[in-house]
This record gives sequence, C-alpha cells and structure tokens, in this order.
Amino acid sequence: MKKKIVIPENYLTRVPARPSALRWETAESGTVTLLVENTGWANRLAQKLFDRPRFTRVDLDTMGSFIWPLMDGRMTITEIGKLVDERFGEEAYPLYERLARYFQILDSYHFIEWK
Repeated sequence: MKKKIVIPENYLTRVPARPSALRWETAESGTVTLLVENTGWANRLAQKLFDRPRFTRVDLDTMGSFIWPLMDGRMTITEIGKLVDERFGEEAYPLYERLARYFQILDSYHFIEWK
C-alpha cells in the first residue's frame, strides 16, 4: 500500500485581507491600532459589572503598521515582502520567515482572512 504524499502549501503565495468586521485606526505617527470588539455574554457581563471596555486596542509595531494597509486581498505575501524590503531593508531580515510568522499570528487571532 502506498503512502499518500502530502504537498505542503507555499505560504508565501497566500493572499491576506483585512476582515471587514475588524475596525482599525491610524495615528498621526503612522501606528495602526486594531479595535477588537469584546462580544459574548461573559464580556457583556464584565463590561456592565466591572467597567471593562467594549473594544480591546491592539497597537501594531512599525513594520506591522506598514503591512496592515497593504493587506487588501489582492497582494500575495511575497509581493508585500518586496515592499517591506524596499521600506525597511536589512532591518526586516530574515524577511520571509518573519512575514510568514507574522501572518500566522494574525491568523491565529482571526485578524485576517485569506482570499
């Protein structure tokens, strides 16, 4: 019996997009802040009883703030990487390993969608 051969997906050819439900704002300094709504009955209870905020603010670093507006659902991670390389140069290296990990983290928190 033959074993099934699994071909791993090339992560860099994926196309990330910002979810339409996720709100975000840009400060004058260029820093992007994601506004994640705290939903669910436990969060509503905590908001009423313990004065918890309705939105959690997630501040992105300089590179993340540069990448966030580029995630328009048309550019692949490789294309985004070329722009990051032009903007940050050696500071971004190892570039594609960092980008792959960055998008994995965003995906784990459901901050991106894949097209």
